[in-house]
Amino acid sequence: MRFSPSLCISFVAVSTVLASCDSARTQKTGFLDRSLSLHGTTYKYQVFVPENWSPKQSWPVILFLHGVDERGSDGRRQSGVGLPRAIREDRSRFPTIVVIPQCLADHWWSEPGMEEMALGALAAATEEFHGDAKRTYLTGLSMGGYGSWVLATQCPGKFAAIVPIGGWIIVPKRVLEAYPESARNSLPDNSKSGDYVAAKIGKTPVWIFHGSADNVVPVEGSRKIYGVLKAAGANVRYTEYLGAGHNSWDKAYAEPELMPWLLSKSL
Repeated sequence: MRFSPSLCISFVAVSTVLASCDSARTQKTGFLDRSLSLHGTTYKYQVFVPENWSPKQSWPVILFLHGVDERGSDGRRQSGVGLPRAIREDRSRFPTIVVIPQCLADHWWSEPGMEEMALGALAAATEEFHGDAKRTYLTGLSMGGYGSWVLATQCPGKFAAIVPIGGWIIVPKRVLEAYPESARNSLPDNSKSGDYVAAKIGKTPVWIFHGSADNVVPVEGSRKIYGVLKAAGANVRYTEYLGAGHNSWDKAYAEPELMPWLLSKSL
C-alpha cells in the first residue's frame, strides 16, 4: 500500500498555489470562486465563507470532496450537491470555512495529483481566510466518501474529524467496471486494507453514514470498516438509514447533531 507523507506537508510555501488577492476581496462572503496553479495546471474551486466572517479570529475549516458526477473543470458543478447544498438551504448551521475543490473528469480522488490539488486548495483557503489548522475537518460523498478514507490514511493526524458518506475503503466491482480509472491507487480487497486504515486513522473521530439500500456502494463495506475501527478502539460512530439508496448524504448533512459534533473536535 502506498503512503505519501509529502502530500500532507502543510504547504508552507502557499504562495506557489495562491493567486494574488487584494484585501477587499477577502472581505466577501458566501460561495467564492478561487483558483490555484499547480505544476503548470490551473484548477478552479470554490470556498464558502460565512456571513459573519472576520479576520480577527481563526475559523474552523471543512474540506469537502464531491462524487463522480460532479467531476470536471468548470469549478462550479461540485458546489450543488451534498454539503454545499445543505449550506444553501440553511447557512446559519455552518459557521465555518468550507473548501470545495473539483476532481478532474476521468480522475479519482485517490490519485496523488488530485489529492495534492485538494490539499493545495485547503492550504490556500486556510491562509486566505484565517483557518484553524487544529480545527480542520474532512468529509465526502460517494467517490468523495472513498476519497475521504484514502486522504485520511495518507495524512494521519491532519484532520480533527472525518465524515465519509456512501463510500468505502474498497472500490466495489460494479464501480470499477463503470469507472476503470477508480482502480488507480485503490486499496486491495482484503482484510489487511481495513487494518491499515484503522492503524492510520487511530483515534481521529469518525462518523460514517450509509443507506441500507445503496445499490452503487454496498452498505456492507461501511458496516465492515465500522466493525474494524470499533474493534481497534477507534473513536467511531455509524449511522445507517433504513431503506435509503446511494444518496444518503442529504439526510446526513441535515442531521442536527452533525455540525455540533464535528465542530467540537480539535487536534
